[in-house]
Amino acid sequence: MEIKLAATSPIEAKVGLVALPLFEDDLGKRARHPLLASLDEALGGHLNSAIQAECFEGKEGQKLVFPTHGKIAAAYAVLVGLGKRDAYKHEAFRMAAGTVAKEARRLRSAKIALALPEEVDAVEAVRAGAEGLFLGAYRFDKWKTGEGKQKDFRITHASLHHESLRRHAAAQQALTLGLAIGEAVSLARDLVNEPAAVMTPTALAKAAADMGKAAGLQVVVHDRRKIEQLKMGMFLAVAKGSQEPPKLIEIRYVPKGASASTAAPLAFVGKAITFDSGGLSLKPADAMVDMKTDMAGAAAVIGAMKVIGEVIKPDFPVYGFIGACENMPSGSSYRPGDVLVSRLGKTVEITNTDAEGRLVLGDVLAYACETKPRGVVDIATLTGACIVALGHYTVGTFGADEEFVGRVLEAAKASGEDLWRMPLVPELKKELDSDVADMKNSGTRWGGAISAAHFLKEFVGETPWVHLDIAGPSTSDKERGYFSKGGTGVAVRTLVELVRGYGK
Repeated sequence: MEIKLAATSPIEAKVGLVALPLFEDDLGKRARHPLLASLDEALGGHLNSAIQAECFEGKEGQKLVFPTHGKIAAAYAVLVGLGKRDAYKHEAFRMAAGTVAKEARRLRSAKIALALPEEVDAVEAVRAGAEGLFLGAYRFDKWKTGEGKQKDFRITHASLHHESLRRHAAAQQALTLGLAIGEAVSLARDLVNEPAAVMTPTALAKAAADMGKAAGLQVVVHDRRKIEQLKMGMFLAVAKGSQEPPKLIEIRYVPKGASASTAAPLAFVGKAITFDSGGLSLKPADAMVDMKTDMAGAAAVIGAMKVIGEVIKPDFPVYGFIGACENMPSGSSYRPGDVLVSRLGKTVEITNTDAEGRLVLGDVLAYACETKPRGVVDIATLTGACIVALGHYTVGTFGADEEFVGRVLEAAKASGEDLWRMPLVPELKKELDSDVADMKNSGTRWGGAISAAHFLKEFVGETPWVHLDIAGPSTSDKERGYFSKGGTGVAVRTLVELVRGYGK
């Protein structure tokens, strides 16, 4: 989709659909939105009548679709609610823009003109609007045939309108960033949505390599022999049960210049279990259906690195690390009761082979910390317990370094993603005590997200570290705003904003 900025009125645009975002106080007797008044006048007062009849109040998430019957160039006018003005966040406009894109797709309007909200930061609204439009138009229909595919229709053009946008360099930069993030999140969604038989560890490594080549990044893919040389005993154990070979993927952004290239890097580690059957601790059939998505953390890292290489280009290195494998049952699978030796030399008793992600992450986190990063963030669909605690829309956030945790939370706030700080309760670390090894790989079900975070913390040493448990928001079971059913690409925006924050 091509998105442009315009300082003209969207009502004059030659498009299929014109859209206005409205606050609650933009409606009623004291309505003060000039575009709404102009649009209602152009439509002979019928729009205001429809607003009254449909009880459209500008509440966040509300929409009103009105056919214009040829009275303006656009065939449809769409009003979307932003809620209360004093509670506004740019995420509301991002969601509204996504709704507009979905309506345009439903109405088969290939061109959209969307006004920016009044009396808000226009530059940040441009970025939010671009992201919302791009992601709202997203579809994963690669495997559909016939009518379900709709390959004959795509939204091709959109414009964001506000009188302040004439020759506005900062707004143009925001648009560039918004489009780049839209493309990166869409890439992450594609990777998550592919069937596990297609998105194997080898295929994921190729996707990372292809992205890296296009974005000017260094990508190295290590095979089983190298993983063995690195003594990643936990990673290798998880991979043993599958015929698909494991891959250790390194993605590196290295800036030009001697001082910049040798600065302390920022490191990301993404979980990449491309299919998780549970291993010998086999999952129930209904719990296995969506386990192609157990690599959403790796998808977020790949997406974020794309933006970092193409647009952000910070003056310090950024590294992404991914340990990709399947967790499958077979005669060669690792077993409950096994004791594994990690890269750090710590030993781990296996009590549940379905607690495999933390094993791979532990070895890869240890490897990432050997680069002496300024901080490391791991992103993982790690525990169902985190979904129980926070639901499907919020990322569980763990860490002990207050400054680094604060940076990540501020980055999430700036990006519009919802993160919530979770405690590292010391007593729950005791859940991992083992009689035969240094620790167990899982404890009881109570506080499972916290004990899992304690396990990961054992492999980062003194490195500032944050663990993002994205098990809930990594997928969506319904269409809403800029979200489609399937993979969401969560955490891409937060990681990008974290890198940007170091440059401010």
